[in-house]
Amino acid sequence: MTVEGTFPLGAAVTVTAITHGASPAMATLYGFLAGGVGGLITGLLYTKGKIPILLAGILVMTACLSVNLRVMGGSNVSLIGKTTFFSADFFQTLPKYFDSIIIGGITIIFITVLVMLFLETDLGQAFIVTGDNRMMARSQGINTDNMTILGLTISNGLVGLCGALISQSNGYADANMGIGIIVVALASIIIGEVVFGELTLNQRLIAVTLGSIIYRFVLLLVLQLGFSTNDLNLISAIILAFSMMLPNLRSSLHLNGILRKGLGTNDKQ
Repeated sequence: MTVEGTFPLGAAVTVTAITHGASPAMATLYGFLAGGVGGLITGLLYTKGKIPILLAGILVMTACLSVNLRVMGGSNVSLIGKTTFFSADFFQTLPKYFDSIIIGGITIIFITVLVMLFLETDLGQAFIVTGDNRMMARSQGINTDNMTILGLTISNGLVGLCGALISQSNGYADANMGIGIIVVALASIIIGEVVFGELTLNQRLIAVTLGSIIYRFVLLLVLQLGFSTNDLNLISAIILAFSMMLPNLRSSLHLNGILRKGLGTNDKQ
């Protein structure tokens, strides 16, 4: 749940920094660090404060709402007339939205490759073991609390980075722009796994990215059918629910097919 707070937090810090004269690169770094702090607090509440992880995330998410308003000095801040990554002269010669595609594509590739390389290290393997089986990780001498804190810090830092880039692309930051982000993330993960099936860990990272692209195409298709943008959260929830049910539906249909085949065989006998 923390991501619904750290996403707009990264956006708020970045936009505020740019409006106060910071370069887009430094402002984006501030957004990443702000998201990381949110994840760090969640990790500390969970591991040291012994607060259930879901409740810890909700607490940080709620706190971020006030922090965002304090950082921006209001509910939203505009970047009109300010220099961002997306206002470079090179992008002005390209068709609309190509700047987002290029910067987004480069960022996704860079982060995915970086995560793949990280997971090949000893520390990365400790992350994997902690996620798979905490008891086994402890038996191997791994400090699972530290792994949890570091994992939440890095992941929410990346969420803050996303908020920083999205706010520059949109040209503003809003305190409520994180609503529904967790649904988008879950839909991307589940769609990627449902579409591409059993995968290795590195392949799964790529599948999640492709799942997010498929998810956006589905939303675009739905909007083209005449739905309003006000329905996006409802549509996102429906897509996520269907994606989560799809594996069970496949199993049921497969089982029904076997039963029908068996009954047909018995009739012939």
